[in-house]
Amino acid sequence: MNELDFTLDAKALDDDGHIEGLAAGYGNLDYGGDIILPGAISRSIAGRKSVPMLMYHDQKRPAGVWTDFQETAEGLLVKGRFSMSTTTGREAHGLVKDGAIGGLSIGYRAVRDRMVGKARHLIEVALHEVSLVTIPMNEKALITSVKSLIAAGQLPSLSQFEDFLREAGFSKSQATAIAGKGLAPLLRGEPGSDTSDFIAALAAQVRA
Repeated sequence: MNELDFTLDAKALDDDGHIEGLAAGYGNLDYGGDIILPGAISRSIAGRKSVPMLMYHDQKRPAGVWTDFQETAEGLLVKGRFSMSTTTGREAHGLVKDGAIGGLSIGYRAVRDRMVGKARHLIEVALHEVSLVTIPMNEKALITSVKSLIAAGQLPSLSQFEDFLREAGFSKSQATAIAGKGLAPLLRGEPGSDTSDFIAALAAQVRA
């Protein structure tokens, strides 16, 4: 089974465990070299009533179920619910709510594809499951994930912020230094650290 990752841009998340988000975006090149084309999942989701929601593609860690699928101009929009009666379901819900889970990853089998240069274009795929993952492999998804956290007034993790800075063009040493001096004290809750000012400054740069 193949995997393809995208940002978890949670459009709706409530305390009862319902969630809505984009599971697969069209036209983004994954670090693995795959691009999913519009309509690639259409046949697989036709008539489907549910798709498993897993943690990290681990079949032993089901977290809930996806029950509604809609193809949009952006990609595959999914709606589902966490199994709040289970430990894994409650854990997954809490991690998404806190921003610790940064992406969705589809588990699929390629039915039809073609190589265009070094990229594999997925024409049709069979969708097996949609998993919650910490950081998506897709470069655009990683940036969108961090931007979404900032826009929501939440702090990204140190590693997420460092990766975000790397994608913005900073060297590894520069990203580590910036994150260490700017974000790390806030995450540690050191006296004199103003989280709101830091988030406001980041949000202004993201919107620029």
